[in-house]
Amino acid sequence: MSKRLATDLVHAARAGAVAGGWHVPPIDLSTTYPTPDPSAASASLDALVAGDASASNPVYGRLHNGTVAHFETAMAKLEGCTDAVAFGSGMAALSALLLAMRLAGKDHVVAVRPVYGGSDHLLSSALLGNRVSWVNADAVAAAITEQTGLVLIETPANPTLKLVDIESVVAQAGKVPVVVDSTFATPVLQQPLTLGATMVMHSATKFIGGHGDVLAGVISCGAEWAARLRQVRILTGGVLHPLGAYLLIRGLSTLRLRVLAAQSNAQLLAERLAAHPLVARVHYPGMNASPEQQRILSQQMSGSGCVLAFQLHGDANQAEAVIAGLQLITPAVSLGSVDTLIQRPAGLTHRICDPKDLDQHGVAANLLRVSVGIEDVEDLWSDLLQALDRAAGPLGLAA
Repeated sequence: MSKRLATDLVHAARAGAVAGGWHVPPIDLSTTYPTPDPSAASASLDALVAGDASASNPVYGRLHNGTVAHFETAMAKLEGCTDAVAFGSGMAALSALLLAMRLAGKDHVVAVRPVYGGSDHLLSSALLGNRVSWVNADAVAAAITEQTGLVLIETPANPTLKLVDIESVVAQAGKVPVVVDSTFATPVLQQPLTLGATMVMHSATKFIGGHGDVLAGVISCGAEWAARLRQVRILTGGVLHPLGAYLLIRGLSTLRLRVLAAQSNAQLLAERLAAHPLVARVHYPGMNASPEQQRILSQQMSGSGCVLAFQLHGDANQAEAVIAGLQLITPAVSLGSVDTLIQRPAGLTHRICDPKDLDQHGVAANLLRVSVGIEDVEDLWSDLLQALDRAAGPLGLAA
């Protein structure tokens, strides 16, 4: 029986619950497993090392874990594909993806900026033996070579919230796999695989976990890429801890409720920020004046999301003054938690990127990114307003 997303978020990780005699997926903390039948254990190890999703004997916790498998089953269901592979962080997931590309005999990535600063730095550093061509979203086709193994986009983009047309990129990529980092959107607001993408990646630390207490990454894809990713995970040890998998399963149950509540808050805050005299520009998909951006939003997302950014009149000093004046909103990196977080990307999450690249792609020194939580929106606005007014005083721009 086909089920709707809200139902799958609650039940997708519970497959086999009745037969297994449990209600909540059990936490399997074993690092090793008894192998009374040596030949069966050897066969299991061979299957897992080859990239199989499971075997009759898990053998060792780095090869397979039942709690993590429950989370992966749920993510594959939510993204509409056969497989998902979880990792100890979003960066571990991206690292495994680049190494899996090398297993496929390719070494070139075509990527569209902006992306998360850590992703940008990893791709640009060539640490994992990859080459990267940074292009605009309409120039993907021209950048592809015989050695291109992946096209990588992030939409909505971190931290400017710029949207990338997934279907257009897929059409340009042809047979080259397209990976979409959909962390900001979550499966609630965007389904990249239905638009032709090959893989969808999440920093599950963010909205999927949702409470600021677990580090994780996950890639949802087909069987061939999943096998490669599992092989890399086994070799590099970038595994997700079972307790983390348990927290992610719990987070999935409330994901839709949290996203919709935070999105409602974000919309109202974006509108009010746009009217404040210290704010030069608000970056939020639903408020983008570009007809092209509005078209993409209406075609590939079901909402504008829970993250916004705003640029100030003045410089980085004004931005830092706003942060220093906040009393409720937490100054911190990361996003997707139930509480509201704010940070200056040029000074933190994107500090490791080349300043010229940041300027070119709109990551200004006076840009602030806000991950909106589920608090009462009037309390959030009161906090922002008093901090903005205080920072605006020296410029004569107080409301």
